Amino acid sequence: MRYNPGFQVTVNVDGRQCLVIGGDEEAVEKISRLLDAGAKVTVVHPTLHVDLRKLTASGKIIHRGRTFRATDAQDVVMIANVLKDDVPLAKSLYELAKTEGFLVWSMDQPEYSTVVMPALVQRGPLRIAISTSGTAPAFARTLRENLESVFDEEFDQFLDWLGALREELKKTESSDRRRRERLVEAVNGFTLTANLQYPNSWKLSAEPELDQVGKVGS
Repeated sequence: MRYNPGFQVTVNVDGRQCLVIGGDEEAVEKISRLLDAGAKVTVVHPTLHVDLRKLTASGKIIHRGRTFRATDAQDVVMIANVLKDDVPLAKSLYELAKTEGFLVWSMDQPEYSTVVMPALVQRGPLRIAISTSGTAPAFARTLRENLESVFDEEFDQFLDWLGALREELKKTESSDRRRRERLVEAVNGFTLTANLQYPNSWKLSAEPELDQVGKVGS
């Protein structure tokens, strides 16, 4: 199966205009991530999820209660389209992005996207992006949910401590080499362990293949 792993980067959208097309729960999640990154968000859709109505009422996002127009793309750095069943819209956004120079992500349609919004694990300042390169988006969400349960409140405090230590060393330690050594020493002993448990559907699907391998080798 052919897939494009892409080139993983983080886009700085702080204070920049971003557009979200759609008003359901998927839009809620994407808008929350954009707001967390400091973006100025406009959502375009005739109807809105109750959480988005609250954000609109509080002035945190702008709502245009209609379908998307090409003029909505003016001055935006990125468009996130969660209307995954509207292929013509995804195609038109992809072509528009070529001329207007914005980034575009259309949900479940990587062939009409210039960027991918991976599943995201968040804990304090920690961000772990998970992508299956479009092969299994549902599995990426499952991985995210599993990892979120690993990073607890103590981990959040640990990250805060590391950040405070780094800032303190920048003030008190003039040697770059020594600062790096101290920070490496601070994380020595931290480990993350995991056990993988595969679903029965996978085990059952592999049984005929294993039988065939046994016959060939016999």
